[in-house]
Amino acid sequence: MRDLSRRDLLKATAVGAGAVALPGMMAGSSAIAADGHGSSSGAKYPPAELTGRIVRPQSPNYAEASIGWDELFVHYPLVIVFAQETRDVVNALTWARQNNVALRVRSGRHSLEGWSNVDNGIVIDVSELKETHIDAASRTARVGAGLNQLEAVTALGEYDLAATTGTEGTVGLSGATLGGGFGFLTRYLGMACDNLVGAEIVVASGADGAEVLEVDPWKHPDLLWALRGAGNGNFGIVTSLTYRVAPLKSVAYLQATWEGLDDLHGVFDTWQRTAPFTDPRLGSQLEVHPNEILLFGVLAEGSEAEARKLLAPILSVGNPEVTVQIGGWGDTYAGFQIPTEDEPANWKFFSQFTSEPFPEEAISVIRAFMQDAPSDDSNFFTQAFGTGAQRHEPFGGAAFPHRDALFYSEPGAGWGTRGEPDSGDAITPIAQTWIAEFSQALRPYVNGAYVNVPNIGMAEWETAYWGHNFDRLRRVKAKYDPHNVFQYEQSIPPATH
Repeated sequence: MRDLSRRDLLKATAVGAGAVALPGMMAGSSAIAADGHGSSSGAKYPPAELTGRIVRPQSPNYAEASIGWDELFVHYPLVIVFAQETRDVVNALTWARQNNVALRVRSGRHSLEGWSNVDNGIVIDVSELKETHIDAASRTARVGAGLNQLEAVTALGEYDLAATTGTEGTVGLSGATLGGGFGFLTRYLGMACDNLVGAEIVVASGADGAEVLEVDPWKHPDLLWALRGAGNGNFGIVTSLTYRVAPLKSVAYLQATWEGLDDLHGVFDTWQRTAPFTDPRLGSQLEVHPNEILLFGVLAEGSEAEARKLLAPILSVGNPEVTVQIGGWGDTYAGFQIPTEDEPANWKFFSQFTSEPFPEEAISVIRAFMQDAPSDDSNFFTQAFGTGAQRHEPFGGAAFPHRDALFYSEPGAGWGTRGEPDSGDAITPIAQTWIAEFSQALRPYVNGAYVNVPNIGMAEWETAYWGHNFDRLRRVKAKYDPHNVFQYEQSIPPATH
């Protein structure tokens, strides 16, 4: 373990476990200043104490509590607070401000550059906030920010309801949603953030405190707009989310496999010219691996015959092995999950959007790099956008800008063995170089980037993630976090005028 600051360590570990009542704060209430929030007030708060489940470096479970999904990044925080209720988040944020300790916010631990963790600071973890209230009559669901995507899909599936989520079940629902969030239901139900109609969020308040805001299209609508696509660690700590959900009783799930890469040109070109424009009930993803091509399709409220017909142009290329299953979305989603322990320890990705079909030379680039992939777990992943519900912003708008994309894609590499810290060291520089060269070779054919899959070192990342919305986001940041309490390597800075 690297050395920790003794002064900060003593400061962190000396804190007791008692709660502190903040001015105007009762459980579930808000301390709202005259201007609608307390961030610009100069008021000071009484000394705060950490509450919740607290893990420190000397705790026996510290190693497990501090590690993220991507084991390429290792950090050693002074303290990790696993919030059990919103008050624990308020206390932790206040304590961090009063003790001048760097802080990061964490839910599902899938921050792909390790930015939800920090050395010599405090990690405020909301993953144990899992309370769920589903109202089937009004088709709304209010859920704790700690649910992962599998838990959310499963809970909604019990009511034959659904909202858009990403494909990987262990990813935190809040993190995916607040960055945009897309998956098999995107063309049918819109972005995950489009289904977000409310949130409870803890923001910095006064000179050294924190407060709770309830956000919806009528209360703090500017903040709700910002949370829909730029909400990860920029404005505050979201503790619960309210979604508009939709009926979904069953899906047809199709998987097709082409052995080798000989059919890549035909499969990819046919997919990009058909899948984004077909029935919006159909969501599809194409994955290119070193030794095979995979097509996945989910047809909402569809039959096997319909799924095969809609994907027939692609399935007619070569001789793929095709399987289709019909079932509830919750069971289907659970069925294609890969246990975390079976995944590589280390990962690197590069995100990009595409507005025009890839020409033949771009597809050749994909094949050339996949044939020279650093590991069997390397792949080129795509997600169809095109026509569909994601083209339309929700009531009140959203900061997510990439609605006119034809498809999203990312080269990715996985390597190393979980629980063995040095197992992938020899491959790490090779994988990182491969991703950098692969993404650079595709630059003429792509645009933009996805904030949930951040591109480290990317020039003009601000507009790549948020386009023309970036200036407005800076103004929202200045209103709710003028002191830039919530900051990390690619966080939004507050406007200065």
